[in-house]
Amino acid sequence: MKPANTKNGVPVLHSAKEGCKPKKFTPDEVLVPNPSFKENQGTKRKRKALPLKVEGIIEKVKEEKEDKNIQPGSLSIYELERLENIRQNQVFLSSIKLLEAKQDLKPEKTQRGLKRQKLNKVAWTEILPPRKSLRIQKKEAEQLPLPPEPHRIYYEAERIEHARKPEGPISMKPINMEEDSSLPPELLKLWTEDLIKEEKKELGLEEYRSTLKSMELSKSGGVAKVVKSRIFSVAFHPCSSHLLMAAGDKFGGVGLWNLDSDMGDEGVLLFEPHVRPVACMAFSRSHPTDLLTLSYDGTLRSTDVEKAVFDEVYRIKDGLRTFDFLSHDCSTLVTGDWYGDIAIVDRRTPGTSHESLHSLDTKTVRCVHVHPVQKQYIMVAENSIVSIYDARCLKASSSKPVSQLYGHSKSISSAYFSPGTGNRVVTTCLDNNIRIYDTSELTSRAPLLTSIQQNLITGRWLSKLQAVWDPKRDDCFVVGSMQRPRRVQVFHESGQLQHFFQDPEMTTVLSVTAFHPTRNALLGGNASGRLYVFTD
Repeated sequence: MKPANTKNGVPVLHSAKEGCKPKKFTPDEVLVPNPSFKENQGTKRKRKALPLKVEGIIEKVKEEKEDKNIQPGSLSIYELERLENIRQNQVFLSSIKLLEAKQDLKPEKTQRGLKRQKLNKVAWTEILPPRKSLRIQKKEAEQLPLPPEPHRIYYEAERIEHARKPEGPISMKPINMEEDSSLPPELLKLWTEDLIKEEKKELGLEEYRSTLKSMELSKSGGVAKVVKSRIFSVAFHPCSSHLLMAAGDKFGGVGLWNLDSDMGDEGVLLFEPHVRPVACMAFSRSHPTDLLTLSYDGTLRSTDVEKAVFDEVYRIKDGLRTFDFLSHDCSTLVTGDWYGDIAIVDRRTPGTSHESLHSLDTKTVRCVHVHPVQKQYIMVAENSIVSIYDARCLKASSSKPVSQLYGHSKSISSAYFSPGTGNRVVTTCLDNNIRIYDTSELTSRAPLLTSIQQNLITGRWLSKLQAVWDPKRDDCFVVGSMQRPRRVQVFHESGQLQHFFQDPEMTTVLSVTAFHPTRNALLGGNASGRLYVFTD
């Protein structure tokens, strides 16, 4: 016997006879025989009484079973009740239209662009012979030479010759369209559109902030995969009637995306004029039909849509890093390479060589930028110093700078003059600081105005963050961010944050950014080849 309960802390015992008293049913419950009871062992047992409401369920299920030619008694009472509960739940869900509401809550497709390539499944079904070690096969081990030292492997890998494109013009054929297909006529029309120069008043900071807040990611397709891999450079076409964007990726691809078009893959056309990263690109300010692209493979090419070719402008062995226009008509260029040299290139001269080559006292040139007003001044981002040179006084080696910008303790990613007057310079350095200098007067040591602390360490797999000016203003610039949630930030030259762009669709770091030269539009590219466009 076991204690059933306690009274005043003392266990109260009950006999087996008292513990087996039958349940008392209420008047609305009737004793009926259990249909699942089986007298298969010759024992006499009292049939369990079931409530009337359970009997109704059983009768209903029995009728359904008879309709389906199922023998009664094959299911237990518990299973019958379970089936009835499932049926009632399904009726309830249908009455509130939950499944239809679930379909309505699915987000609409917002990403456009290149389609994902399907893998060949036949290659995965190939049956290979079982692997066996030499010991099991009773064979002697092969004598293999030791691999070279790690530093030698890296040294030799740096000098692997990449198969470059042939010299001269390259046919402009989109690789994401059918073979022998020509360029869409709408691209040619848009590319050669006459630019209408509208004089706009420069907004005050309050109005500018309001404009930034009105810009958002388009819900109808503000994201598109434009190139196959990591984006290194982006640019806006200067036309204002449509948003035409360009992006260059890690493997030499150049993608064009028209936001309001369905040409190619939902407005995207992809070309391959290079074989290594497209580190820099820009549309000519005097001839917007020219898109110049520069690559690590040592080539600088110009896009001619009317002839449907990529013309070769400049060519060296390898290592080109950056370029900018040296003249107002964009006929003269200045380029920088990984070996610390800058070259002056005149596009009017036949051939693909430079006019002059100048070796600087630095190991590498990461960025070159020309003063927007006084075109003779060239700014060069060197190892940890930014130097401004006079192009008229450059020598073959050991050229002396006109002015220098000090204060950086690590490598400098970029340095740009303000677009209107050139009175300010914004630099991005890997010491996690964005600095603004006063260059209204080119003294030997430009004064530092502001320093903004920012996490600029992107690691190996992301493009370096670079602060770039808004072409419509002389005092505000945009830069990507490593913060979470992901964002793009706009700062004033004083260091004050003006606005930051966020969106649930923006889940990755937008390392490369650019503002439209005339419209309220912002462009950002990530490491998977996608472009994000914020417009008002």
